[in-house]
Amino acid sequence: MKRVDGSDQLLEKRVWTIMTYPCKLNGLVKIVGRVVLMETLGCHVNVQLSPGGCLAHLMPGELDNRQRKTMELKPLLKKLGSITRAILTFLFALLVLGVMVWAYVAGFQIATSMYGIISFGFYGLLLSLHVLVQSFFAFLERRRMNARKKTCTFTKTIGFTISAYQEDPTYLRECLNSIRALKYPPELLHIIMVIDGNSDDDLYMMEMFREVFMDQDPGCYVWKNNYHSWSPMQAQPDEKNATAIGPEGDADHVIEEDPQRKEVEHLIRSKRCVCIMQKWGGKREVMYTAFKALGSSVDYIQVCDSDTKLDSMATVELCKVLESNQKYGAVGGDVMILNMEESYISFMSSLRYWMAFNIERSCQSFFNCVSCISGPLGLYRNDILQQFLESWYNQKFLGTHCTFGDDRHLTNRMLSMGYATKYTARSKCYTETPAQFLRWLNQQTRWTKSYFREWLYNAMWWHKHHLWMTYESIVSGIFPFFVTATIINLFWTGTLWDILWVLCCIQLIGLVKAAYACILRGSIVMVFMSLYSALYMTSLLPAKYFAIITMNKSSWGTSGRRKMVGNYIPLLPLSVWAAILLGGLGYTIYRESQQDWLTPARIMETRFIVFGLVGYISYWLVMVFLYWAWFRKLCRKRSHQYTLSV
Repeated sequence: MKRVDGSDQLLEKRVWTIMTYPCKLNGLVKIVGRVVLMETLGCHVNVQLSPGGCLAHLMPGELDNRQRKTMELKPLLKKLGSITRAILTFLFALLVLGVMVWAYVAGFQIATSMYGIISFGFYGLLLSLHVLVQSFFAFLERRRMNARKKTCTFTKTIGFTISAYQEDPTYLRECLNSIRALKYPPELLHIIMVIDGNSDDDLYMMEMFREVFMDQDPGCYVWKNNYHSWSPMQAQPDEKNATAIGPEGDADHVIEEDPQRKEVEHLIRSKRCVCIMQKWGGKREVMYTAFKALGSSVDYIQVCDSDTKLDSMATVELCKVLESNQKYGAVGGDVMILNMEESYISFMSSLRYWMAFNIERSCQSFFNCVSCISGPLGLYRNDILQQFLESWYNQKFLGTHCTFGDDRHLTNRMLSMGYATKYTARSKCYTETPAQFLRWLNQQTRWTKSYFREWLYNAMWWHKHHLWMTYESIVSGIFPFFVTATIINLFWTGTLWDILWVLCCIQLIGLVKAAYACILRGSIVMVFMSLYSALYMTSLLPAKYFAIITMNKSSWGTSGRRKMVGNYIPLLPLSVWAAILLGGLGYTIYRESQQDWLTPARIMETRFIVFGLVGYISYWLVMVFLYWAWFRKLCRKRSHQYTLSV
């Protein structure tokens, strides 16, 4: 390019970026975007846009001003766009809530039989459509996931963290052995197990870790404190720390930092396999220690519980997902039950787990907004995690420090930063679940507390993600309350047929979902999922209200597997719930006995009651017979032969 005056003097090179704008040349619309200009101080240049086209005359400094204004305008436009999206998302949430409430309260009937004995309402239609749509997108995500052929690069370093608390020795050994068998390059995998407790009763876990990883030169350390229990006053002047008192021997000088902390961090960053025992502080404290000590030394961080047995390809499959897209902040895998044949509770939990992961979270993954990366199997981008580590640990609700719900809040923090969360069924693990009813009830109460607490936090970031997250949060959030209102209303103000009809509908919907799960999973065992509704209605539903009332009560939330559960308080809401239902049923029977049953409508209703009751009881007898005669017998034969290839 020559100067405007025609001289051949070389021009100083300067690069400017200007906004893209349309420019009409010779009847054609052309787009001018990034322009490279050359100028000499003190003169202007012209740039020919096209042969025979117009010339753009730009004076020195003129484009700098435009660029400055553009840079100032961009944050404002971005903020305005975010506010607009937040408002629209809020309005969408109100719309969904309004439609659901209207459909429920209005009780609009789409179809009804003679005398109004059988009816199908608009609210029931909405719930049915929700199940169908959710199942459809779960199927699409599963197909898309299975179609992925991209291989793992095996270039990312991973900090593999294990949280342990009074673990059953059998489960812990299986966990550690499965980690040894992971098909991921050992030099890229750093294993850190942190034990919540440093007493003599906890030493067996450290000894087992040392035994399993003996050939890896493991580093084991007993920390008297943890990151948040250290107090400077603990450091008393003595011969050992006399050098830390001060150069002048100042007795008032105190040690501001736990001297063991740096030893822990150095050990974790210098050794491949490390086990730390620390002062009891809860699961979140244990996870924080591993995350904090790792710092920025690894690319990804994988979380795992001490009762989890991983498939050999679990880490590889998780890594593939994060490598496939930089916008993916975290990914979870398929969590299955290790002790499913131990009891009816553990068996039903195994079926519920499959539905939760392969239907609900698979559907969420289709829209890149998985609500919870489960604690037994999850992988996070470490550079993002470190940005919200402190706020994650210091989470408070109504002034109380939060301990449980660590995995759900970790996921929510990732979502709050605009990153997508994914699920892949190709990464698998097995974990222990409570086999006793009381321990299961305590677990469900704890999970419900974190669900409703995190629901409120998650609502602030709906606008950053797909509208499906907003829609599903509203539907799943209000569902328990609608079910409760329906049951109480029917048992106290409805008829005997109303009660029986709703119970039959619940089982019918459960059977349809179970049939779809049988097809998707390719296993007839999923038909028993239809029995879960009874467990939900009688136990889980009242436990939700107890969880809401006691939401601000924080603790580890579970007992070690070597101890018996001693918390019987969650049984109280079940007793209250049973009293409400039985009282309502008794009142309805009395009220119905006072009616005239010789009218045509009542005679028809009597027939429906008889046939419905026979069908309902027969269904349960058949399912119970199949469970005890087939499944229990089969599982007992195989229980001693059960192995997982790792």
